[in-house]
Amino acid sequence: MSKIITISVVILIFLGIIVLFDAAYIVNEKEQVIITQFGKPVGDPIIEPGIQFKFPFLQKANFFDKRFLEWDGDPNQIPTKDKRFIWVDTYARWRIVDPLLFFQRLRDERGAQTRLDDILDGETRNAVANHDLVEIIRSTNRKIEVSDILEDMGDSETGITIEHGRDKITRLIIEAATPRIAELGIELLDLRLKRINYVDEVQEKIFERMIAERKRIADKFRSEGQGEASKIIGDRARDLNEIESEAYRTAEEIRGKADAEATNIYARAYDQNQASRDFYRFIKTMETYQNTLSEKDWLILTTEGDFFKFLQKQTGR
Repeated sequence: MSKIITISVVILIFLGIIVLFDAAYIVNEKEQVIITQFGKPVGDPIIEPGIQFKFPFLQKANFFDKRFLEWDGDPNQIPTKDKRFIWVDTYARWRIVDPLLFFQRLRDERGAQTRLDDILDGETRNAVANHDLVEIIRSTNRKIEVSDILEDMGDSETGITIEHGRDKITRLIIEAATPRIAELGIELLDLRLKRINYVDEVQEKIFERMIAERKRIADKFRSEGQGEASKIIGDRARDLNEIESEAYRTAEEIRGKADAEATNIYARAYDQNQASRDFYRFIKTMETYQNTLSEKDWLILTTEGDFFKFLQKQTGR
């Protein structure tokens, strides 16, 4: 009999432990709980951390995250107001502020992600379709520094006035989506356009246009460089001709002065005496023969020639 009592007590203790473990649950700082009974919520949401209790087996604790949660949208191909087809990739941050309403409308985070896809993607599409591409890309009217050559080609967009800008468009998306999201027990904290890019067909044309622009810029620089090189070469030739002309004039002046000085020296030597005059005449005659005759030439002198007479006088014959 005592063995049966012991077994019964053990069974009761075991069942008590099971009931206790099913009745008690722990809520930590990052969680909030909705208690449901037969699938329907009962009582208020439990948001304070600590050990909590519920009816075992009849009630169920549904845990929801209190932290900021991530929504990462799928890239969508959207036309802008100026008919530019672009890929828009967005992301957002949200949190559950009303777990009871959240549970009634969405049940879990998977359902919330699906509804956020519908709401945020739809509002993003509407906002992009109502604005030009430059409004979506740029945020302010800050002055864009571009090179003079791009301004000359008319490729800069410095004259465009930004009325909204990317940041304001993002705010418009949040303002439009917030009321719809609030009906789900969710608070939309922030939304950003993660990436904007052209579709492949347009992107290829843009790359071709960029390559053509850079080629035009390179050709202009090359043409200006060739013109500058030709100018430098022309200036160098002109300066060289001026230098050579000045050098030739100076050389001729020096040569003229030297010839005049030599003539004066010859004249003074010629006027000194008869012997000097004869020697001068002899030297000039030798220079004439040296300049006019070569080794293969024959010179025939007559007895009446001055050179013959000079030689005869020197030999005493």
